[in-house]
Amino acid sequence: MLAALLWIALEASRQAAEQPATVRETIVAIQVHGNTLTPDTEIRRLAGIQVGDVVNDQTVGTVTQHLRGAKKFESVQVLKRFASIADPSQILVVIIVDEGPVRVELNGDTAQAVKSRRLNLMFLPIISAEDGYGLTYGARFAVPNPIGANSRIGFPLTWGGDKRAAVEVDKTFSSGPFDRVAGGVAVSRRTNPYYEVDDDRARLWVRGERYLAKWLRVGGSAGSQRVGFQSLPIGPRRTDSFGHGGADLTFDTRVDPVLPRNAVYARAAWEHINGANRTDFDTRGYVGLFGQTIGQVRFLRSDSDRPLAPYLKPLLGGMANLRGFKTGTRAGDTLVAASAELIVPLSSPISVGRIGVSAFIDAGTAYDDGQRLSDQEWMRGIGGSMWFTAAFFRMNIAIAHGGGSSTRVHFGATVGF
Repeated sequence: MLAALLWIALEASRQAAEQPATVRETIVAIQVHGNTLTPDTEIRRLAGIQVGDVVNDQTVGTVTQHLRGAKKFESVQVLKRFASIADPSQILVVIIVDEGPVRVELNGDTAQAVKSRRLNLMFLPIISAEDGYGLTYGARFAVPNPIGANSRIGFPLTWGGDKRAAVEVDKTFSSGPFDRVAGGVAVSRRTNPYYEVDDDRARLWVRGERYLAKWLRVGGSAGSQRVGFQSLPIGPRRTDSFGHGGADLTFDTRVDPVLPRNAVYARAAWEHINGANRTDFDTRGYVGLFGQTIGQVRFLRSDSDRPLAPYLKPLLGGMANLRGFKTGTRAGDTLVAASAELIVPLSSPISVGRIGVSAFIDAGTAYDDGQRLSDQEWMRGIGGSMWFTAAFFRMNIAIAHGGGSSTRVHFGATVGF
């Protein structure tokens, strides 16, 4: 696996070296959208750019920081676009701002836009289907900027496979020790597919994140949980309360997370939870092959230094790590899985919606603390899938045969806004 990831990195470097020399990009136009109260000229002044300026890797980030620092907008988005197909050096900068709720008032015979102070409550539907858990549906209500710019308080309510009610606070920062801080409280219930009993949880948590470099992010979290769980269908129901805290490091060179090419994703995480130290490693490598075809390899390991409570054990099977077997085929203190996949997009790269097919082979095992990986029997699944993705919708249907088992259909979908 290490050799495969090294080869992918070398191939990406070789292809990058073969690219032509970078052209000198220059701003030829600036477009402003979404503003009602603030004139275009004022926004351009706050942005600190003008036609004729040279564009570099920091331009978009610098303009975004300038506009957010003005404290006039609830959200800011800065986009870099090519102004000419024939001349890639001509750059169009698009600035999209949100000034929040605005109303029109009459001042004599003159109409003017003023800031509205009413509660600006947003609403978004929640629809997802997760292999092994079923359909989840509901809604998210949110109040933007309750504790300053770039902040949000959300109230997600869902039913179905994942019954959950929560209050979530989220805020991003342009400077300081964290780029993003989030936290909240939640109560939830879902059925554990291995034990086939309800997992009831009340949770309080906080998390902070920071980008150390363009492709490198570090995060940390802490919280407490109260869990109600029946370890066996005929056994007593147990209630546990415990704290947890941990840290994670993510290295991600993917430009397009949906269809990445010549990229590497790796995440390492450590968490102290309910008296155990749990580690998780997830590494994925992507390489562009012929045409739009992409080759993907993945290795996943979740491990604990002591026996975990039943409700904390990772589950083997399903779309998450071993297709061809149902979700929750096995549960253990340690889970190891690997896969290789050939991804073939069938639609144009510039289509709004992308559709394609994949062929894959998965392998995995799960076992309890005190046992050895070398003594375990690996389970294998092989099959293919059809997938579709658009701006806010993703769907994947896979048919796989598990070795020594049956052929299963796996389904996953999500609607995100």
